[in-house]
Amino acid sequence: MRLHDLKPRPGARHRRKRLGQGESSGHGKTSGRGGKGQTARSGSSIRIGFEGGQMPLIRRIPKRGFNNVRHGTHYLAVNLGALNEFADGARVDEAALRSAGLANGRADGIKILGDGDLTRKLTVSAHAFSASARAKIEAKGGSCEVVAPKMPKPAKPEAKPVAKVPAKP
Repeated sequence: MRLHDLKPRPGARHRRKRLGQGESSGHGKTSGRGGKGQTARSGSSIRIGFEGGQMPLIRRIPKRGFNNVRHGTHYLAVNLGALNEFADGARVDEAALRSAGLANGRADGIKILGDGDLTRKLTVSAHAFSASARAKIEAKGGSCEVVAPKMPKPAKPEAKPVAKVPAKP
């Protein structure tokens, strides 16, 4: 087999649809854009789910049931290999990770994952650790400190029960 014998697999290449080549081509006149209107214009785009002002299907159907995603714990993941930018013997906590740009955004805490190799002895303070990350940190002589996750504030204090007024006989 030589370079000139190579060719793509069957079905991998498609002919380009040549628009506007006359009526008999099958792609003439409106060139596959239908009649007039918003979608016939260049640069037009209608967002997914838009139904021309009619109440969209996703808003018409009832929303019922329970969804666990809202009540889960969401961690910002930081790989172990990224911690090598800290000095040997340093203490790495949430503030240090955020200032270094390794943990950005809102979350319930930070989780250290074991991807990559650690070359320094560090004291890492985070909300969660994977088993491999904990093993690699401790193998280098470092330590892992688990911080309690931030607890959400209660929505409202409980209302005090109202005393019933006895009905008149």
